[in-house]
Amino acid sequence: MPVKKQPRRSQAWFGRDGKMGFIYRSWMKNRGIPHDQFDGRPVIGICNTYSELTPCNSHFRTLAEQVKIGVWEAGGFPLEFPVMSLGETMLRPTAMLYRNLASMDVEESIRGNPIDGVVLLMGCDKTTPALLMGASSVDIPTIGVSGGPMLSGWYKGERIGSGTNTFSLSEDLRAGRISRDEFHEAESCMHRSHGHCMTMGTASTMACMVEALGVGLPGNAAYPAVDARRSVIAREAGRRIVKLVEKDVVLSKILTRKAFQNAIRVNAAIGGSTNAVIHLIAIAKRIGVELSLDDWREFGRDVHTLVNLMPNGKYLMEDFCYAGGLPVVIRELGENGLLDKKSLTVNGKTIWDNNKKAENFNRDVIMSHAKPFKKHAGITVLRGNLSPDGAIIKPSAATPKLMKHKGRAVVFENIEEFHRRIDDPKLVIDADSVMVLKNCGPKGYPGMAEVGNMPLPAKLLKRGITDMVRLSDARMSGTAYGTVILHIAPEAAAGGPLALVENGDLIELDVSKGKLHLNVSDEELAQRRAKWKAPKPPMTRGYTKLYVDHVNQANEGADLDFLTGKSGAAVPRDNH
Repeated sequence: MPVKKQPRRSQAWFGRDGKMGFIYRSWMKNRGIPHDQFDGRPVIGICNTYSELTPCNSHFRTLAEQVKIGVWEAGGFPLEFPVMSLGETMLRPTAMLYRNLASMDVEESIRGNPIDGVVLLMGCDKTTPALLMGASSVDIPTIGVSGGPMLSGWYKGERIGSGTNTFSLSEDLRAGRISRDEFHEAESCMHRSHGHCMTMGTASTMACMVEALGVGLPGNAAYPAVDARRSVIAREAGRRIVKLVEKDVVLSKILTRKAFQNAIRVNAAIGGSTNAVIHLIAIAKRIGVELSLDDWREFGRDVHTLVNLMPNGKYLMEDFCYAGGLPVVIRELGENGLLDKKSLTVNGKTIWDNNKKAENFNRDVIMSHAKPFKKHAGITVLRGNLSPDGAIIKPSAATPKLMKHKGRAVVFENIEEFHRRIDDPKLVIDADSVMVLKNCGPKGYPGMAEVGNMPLPAKLLKRGITDMVRLSDARMSGTAYGTVILHIAPEAAAGGPLALVENGDLIELDVSKGKLHLNVSDEELAQRRAKWKAPKPPMTRGYTKLYVDHVNQANEGADLDFLTGKSGAAVPRDNH
């Protein structure tokens, strides 16, 4: 006997008789929706993170309209809804603090409403993981549409990229190499169109992850925000999500462990952001896939960086697009045995079918695996008595000579102390020192802000020193660079060994061996621990208190402990 097809989720609302059916349909009709729209056709939610406070997402009204057109064309019923928008450039203390809150907003908005499938509109870097985390918890048919990168920045005839040159220009200003007027002029030259950061920062990295995971359509990662093809992808997503609902292709059929392994390798090949580590682990835990730092070490270690983009190289996302984009990278991985070719994607094809014919139009931007931009430069996991649960470094953005280093610690207990002391002429520090920043992890900041790439002291900048070993429990922007050790776990505020480091302690780094060691005896550390006191919580009310009380450590994705695990689409109670 044929299996009886289950009614669509939306029909629990719109297909009802009696009082509640009247309420659900009648109030929707106040916009002139005809009765036949409630006849069982797929209801598609368009989850929109548009906000004028999130500059990267300020064009999403137009993008949402294209998705709607696609849904109508395919016979669906589109309904747009807003969720909290996370803009890294504006939101204090850090957008990462609110990633989990936004994911709750997404999850509950989907679960509590008559939605059969959802299209996620995301751009600025935390909106992407937040939306994917929320959708993963509900596990209905889902497609991700990224807003696209800005056009390239140009200043005095040279490319300048979001974040990457913000850091370099600000250091030039502090060192007296440029004037304040030049600094202000560069601001207008850097960001000159709609879209998110055009370097391979976290926004571009996560857009690549969406495509590599199979949740986005081919081309999602690289088309500029103002390119007409960005609108085409949005419309195609609207068409395709209707088909996914009709075929019951839920998100967990796409987000498999093999898909995450592919994404880890793609991240290494593009020289992607360190933030992808935390975000992918968090997404995996929501969908019910086991993923850990050990997987990053295993699946990323034999992958070369192929893409010559800032902050690792010299080009920008617009160049990446014209060179062939992410499909070229995926093809290179597939031809070298570094891709699970059978992983399903939302367009119904495998990831290999989507990318096997990709053409490379510029070998200077996207290089081959045989002749890569940088060898073995994926994310490296570091362990030792200073980071028993792991820390990470991005070798492609680091200085090669500092990858094996011993130096004396110069300790900053928190970010406020760092800002007070870093340019003090009396600060005892030299190029061989190791800068140590504490209490900037998930609990400590709170929210684990992007402060790990600490600016160097002005007195060393003026001597021509451009990089030092820096370590912390914080994150850094995906647009940043340097020999920066991040995500030390457990964090200082949770009583991790980082909390016990003192000025003058000898710290040893050996990236090739995955080693981060504090040369202090266990006995001495035990004595220090006996004297250690946990810092006072930064806030004792509202969401921040909830976050600090329940956030997991970086190696577990920094999600809230009660949100991990897939919950499903069932509404807990019916209102009859």
